[in-house]
Amino acid sequence: MSELSPADIAKKAAAEAAVALIEDGMRLGLGTGSTAVFMVRALAERVKAEGLSLRCAATSVATAELAESLGIRIEALDDIGWLDLTLDGADEVDPDLNLIKGAGGALLREKIVAKASDRMVVMADGSKVVEVLGAFHLPVEVIPFGWQTTQELISRALDEIGLTQRPILLRKRDDEPYRTDEQNLILDLSLEEIPEPDRLAQRLNAIPGVVENGLFLHICDLALIGRPDGTVAELTAEEAGA
Repeated sequence: MSELSPADIAKKAAAEAAVALIEDGMRLGLGTGSTAVFMVRALAERVKAEGLSLRCAATSVATAELAESLGIRIEALDDIGWLDLTLDGADEVDPDLNLIKGAGGALLREKIVAKASDRMVVMADGSKVVEVLGAFHLPVEVIPFGWQTTQELISRALDEIGLTQRPILLRKRDDEPYRTDEQNLILDLSLEEIPEPDRLAQRLNAIPGVVENGLFLHICDLALIGRPDGTVAELTAEEAGA
């Protein structure tokens, strides 16, 4: 096995700290992304070693396939109902525990699962912690029909709130438009910074054709930030709001 990079050491530490929060009998939401891969692997080890009885919903086909390959049974969210805890990564985390998510293309399912949970715990390395959201592109999931019209409506909405002339790019994979698990498209907004995330989220979600945006606001309860030395720092919603 190749040696882990400093970033991966940090991600693995955060993921293992998150898995340590899991108790027998819990109903879990399993996130998507590079840090979530470490989480699912660590969870599989605990399930095997301790015989944990869990009910798990996945936020993507990729996570479901990985979990089941490691012996974790995945159920439909509607079959489980309300969840106790969701563990997921983030592309950015601000001091108020607001997030940008969606680099892995699963933002719609991730937000549904997170909102269906008593708690959302985010796992990340230190590079994801920012003072103001927006340096990372903001993904917006849109339906394929009329997506260019939706893109223009998004551009006009950005102009109206002072985010003028910001590039909006259709996400592609292998030179073809990227498709989410729901077969939608993703527009990536290069905004530089987002001074009013709540206002932006409301404007985006009011646009016909927009399914969901990657702003996860007032959802995260705890952020576990891994460091390259393997230690983990905690930031809670209470601390962030103090």
